[in-house]
Amino acid sequence: MADKRKVRRSIKRLQQVKTWRLVVLLILMVFLAATFLRLNNTGMVARRHAVAAADKTGNVDDIAARIYDLQRYSAAHMNANTGVFYLQEQYNRDVERQATQASSSGSVKALEIRRAADEVCKPQFNGWSPAYVRCYVDELNKHPADEIASAELQLPSAAQYRYSFVSPAWSPDFAGWSIVICFGLMFIIVIRMISMVILRILLKYHYREM
Repeated sequence: MADKRKVRRSIKRLQQVKTWRLVVLLILMVFLAATFLRLNNTGMVARRHAVAAADKTGNVDDIAARIYDLQRYSAAHMNANTGVFYLQEQYNRDVERQATQASSSGSVKALEIRRAADEVCKPQFNGWSPAYVRCYVDELNKHPADEIASAELQLPSAAQYRYSFVSPAWSPDFAGWSIVICFGLMFIIVIRMISMVILRILLKYHYREM
């Protein structure tokens, strides 16, 4: 009988905390966690836009600082993956600089070939975009190898302008701890329900014969 009373007391203690209250609290914490995750992503997007703005200005030191800020933020916050992005404007500037340097050297025939390629491609494409560069190189390649040998344009590797930062699966910030609380509440709810079922089964079948 003492064991039976002990089981009843355990059931009453479990019943003091209503399951629906835990569920409501869990829903609120899920909403809060989603909000913090969204804020983490918004912070990453803002810093990626800052990189793009610095890329347009052409200030190398500012670009490096903004990239470092983005990398550090992504490494410290979950849900802050940057995806792949490129320093497109810096690439265009470097291509233009190399093309300008190439145009200032070489034979007269090579200079004429470069000028003709530029006249064909410039009206079709804006600036030193990848499409313009492809057009430019294609025009150069229409000429015999011995004529364009000194006119060839050595393009910088696009991989040098490619960036992608990955955020951790979990981070010790508001988003991370709110997710921990969510899992903790789910664990408590499941354990509570299992405990109630086990105690009721014991009370109904095991102690009924005592």
